[in-house]
Amino acid sequence: MTEAQTAERSGTDDLLSRVHLVGIGGAGMSGIARILLARDRQVSGSDARDSRTVLALRAQGAHVALGHRGENLDQLDQDPTAIVVSTAIRPDNPELVEAQRRGVAVLRRAEALAALMAEHRVACVAGTHGKTSTTSMLTVALQHCRLDPSFAIGGDLNESGANAHHGEGGVFVAEADESDGSFLVFAPSVAVVTNVEPDHLDHHGTPEAYTEVFDEFVRRIEPGGVLIVNADDPGSARLAGQAAAGGLRVRRYGHTAGGPGDARIVDYRPEHGAGVAVVELDGQRIDVQVSVPGEHMAGNAVAALLAGLELGAPLDELLDGLAAFGGVRRRFEFKGQAGGVLVYDDYAHHPTEVDAQLRAARPVVGDGRLIVVFQPHLFSRTAAFAAEFATALGLADEIVVLDVYGAREDPQPGVTGALIADQIPGSADRVRFEPSLTDAAPLVAGLAAPGDLVLTMGAGDVTMLGPEILGELERAAGTGGAAE
Repeated sequence: MTEAQTAERSGTDDLLSRVHLVGIGGAGMSGIARILLARDRQVSGSDARDSRTVLALRAQGAHVALGHRGENLDQLDQDPTAIVVSTAIRPDNPELVEAQRRGVAVLRRAEALAALMAEHRVACVAGTHGKTSTTSMLTVALQHCRLDPSFAIGGDLNESGANAHHGEGGVFVAEADESDGSFLVFAPSVAVVTNVEPDHLDHHGTPEAYTEVFDEFVRRIEPGGVLIVNADDPGSARLAGQAAAGGLRVRRYGHTAGGPGDARIVDYRPEHGAGVAVVELDGQRIDVQVSVPGEHMAGNAVAALLAGLELGAPLDELLDGLAAFGGVRRRFEFKGQAGGVLVYDDYAHHPTEVDAQLRAARPVVGDGRLIVVFQPHLFSRTAAFAAEFATALGLADEIVVLDVYGAREDPQPGVTGALIADQIPGSADRVRFEPSLTDAAPLVAGLAAPGDLVLTMGAGDVTMLGPEILGELERAAGTGGAAE
C-alpha cells in the first residue's frame, strides 16, 4: 500500500467511531454494521421494516429505527461521526438531509468498507457475474485453513448465516461492486475479475464506460499485487492482456488458460447436484470438488483456489475447504420439496446469469420439467436486455415472467415483464406473463407435477414466492410436505 493510500484509509477510519447507516438491513450495509459492532464502535441505523437481519443487529448492540426520519440520527448519545449511504438512497432522504445540515460526514458504503480494510492484506472479487459466490468460496476455504479472514459479501453464507465478519487473521476478503463504480476506493493486493460484460448501464451509460471502470479497478491493485482473471471470458481476457503488458502479474483460469501459474480446466463432471473440475496447475492434475451444481460454479471455485494460494493458504486445505462449501443464500438455494416438486431460489438477474443457472439446474431436474419464475430487475436493464433474457429463459420447459421490480428506478412507459415474455422462443403456451405477485404462487403450483423443479429467479421480492409455492403444493397434495 502506498503512503497516500494509507493516509486515505486511516483518515476515513477516524470517522467510524459513531456511525449511522441508512438502510442498515440491506445486504451491504448490514455487513458493515456487523464489523463495526465487532470492533466496539457505536452503531445506529434505519430501515423500512423489521427483518431477521435487523433483529440480529439489535441483538448485537445496534440502535435501529424503522422508517426514515431526521431524528433517527439522535439514537446515540452524540451526533454520529459519519453517516453511511448506498446508491439506493436518494438525495432527499430525510436522514441524509439532516446529516448534511448538521455537518456530519457522509460516506458511501464502499468508502466505509475501505476504511475497515486498513492494515489488512486485501483480496477483492469483482466481475459482472459470480462475484458473490467466488468471494464466499474463498472465504470458506480460508476459514477451513484456519486463517480467520475478515470478510464482507453480498450474500449470507449457508455455513454461518452471515454476510460479514471481523476476523483476526490479517486478511480481508471483499466482494467489489462495480454497479456504481464505488469499488475504485479499494486497493487490493489480490484482485479477481470473474468476467466483464455490459451491465448497470443506468449508471455507467455505455458499455465502453462500464468496461473502463474495470480498467481503473485494475490500476488500483497494490504494487507487487496480482490479478486473477477468467481466461474464457473475452472482457476479462482483454483486461488481463492490458494488465500483463503494463507489468502487473496475472494468473488466469479456465479452459483456455495455460501459461505459467495458470489453472487450466481440462474437464468438468456433474455429480448428483454437485460437480468436479479437473484442473492442471503447476504441473499437476487436481480435482476441485464443488458442492453446488454448474460448470460456472466450478470456474468460480478455481478462481477462489488461485486467490487462496496467493494469500498463502496450503493447496490441500484449500481444496478441502472448497469441497465443504455449502453455498450462499439465493444462489440456487434449496427451499423445500412438496408434492414431489423441488423448489429452489436464485438471485440471477442478468441474461448470462439466467442462462448459466438454468443450464446448471437441468441435470438436477433429471426426467422432470424445469419451471422458472423470473422477475426482471430494473426498468433500464429490462429495456436493454429483453431479447437476451427471452433467449436465456427459453431454456426452461415452463416460464412464468413477473412484472419488473423497479427498485430505485421510476417506471418507463412500455417496459414491463411482457416485453420479455413476448420474445421467448418456442411454443407460446409454455410462457405466461403474470403481473400480480399475489397470483403467481397458485399459478406455478398448478403448473407443477411430481418430478418437476421450480426455480424462482431475480434480484427483487420474487424470493418470497418459494415458501408460498411450497404451501400451495402441500395443500394440493394434502400432505405436510418437506418445506423449509
